[in-house]
Amino acid sequence: MARHGKKFTAAAAQVEDRPYTFEEAMPLLQKVKFAKFDETVEVAMRLGVDPKHADQMVRGTVVLPHGLGKSKRVLVIAGADKQKEASDAGADFVGGDDVVDKILGGWMDFDAVVATPDMMRGVGKLGKVLGPRGLMPNPKTGTVTVDIAKAVREIKAGKVEFRVDKTGIIHAPVGKASFASDSLVANAHALVESIVKAKPAAAKGKYLKSVTLSSTMGPGVRIDTTHIDVVVKH
Repeated sequence: MARHGKKFTAAAAQVEDRPYTFEEAMPLLQKVKFAKFDETVEVAMRLGVDPKHADQMVRGTVVLPHGLGKSKRVLVIAGADKQKEASDAGADFVGGDDVVDKILGGWMDFDAVVATPDMMRGVGKLGKVLGPRGLMPNPKTGTVTVDIAKAVREIKAGKVEFRVDKTGIIHAPVGKASFASDSLVANAHALVESIVKAKPAAAKGKYLKSVTLSSTMGPGVRIDTTHIDVVVKH
């Protein structure tokens, strides 16, 4: 059985064994934090879906209203006609097939990848490298597109991609512990609403089984899903 340190135990003791609203949970999470670095605040949602079935897969993106506190390094893989557009939009790295070869050679100094459809033949070679890291461009998440400028701006503004894992859980960040509480609450609501809207038609029964809020090192705080369920039913 895992044993926790004194600081974690002391922090956990301040969290009551009851569901909280995001408005209650966020200030509490910030109060009990004890790590010396600026922790990431994350939401974990257990969904009533079976990801083994394609029609119950839940994935999508959301642009958080207050960002993530860190600007992602964006790589754009595009043809020559789109490369200037990518640079003007703020992409950190821009290239074509030369970048594909560079990644195959071990280069990974980026946090997000956007590609134009015409480059996917070459980008497809990167599936085994980018796939496990969640970086593979995909039309469903807006990272394979001809509107390169929009895709880059959204990622820079704090776009978060979410995807249910094989256990039926979605983990996604909503900001840093140093953010204002109301900014974190707004980000959390935006994320949850997007996941609610992404509910598959094939999903039956209770969709949001549990929602937990936590920081990198801190204890989890259970979130009350009853008010969220009302949104789902409508």
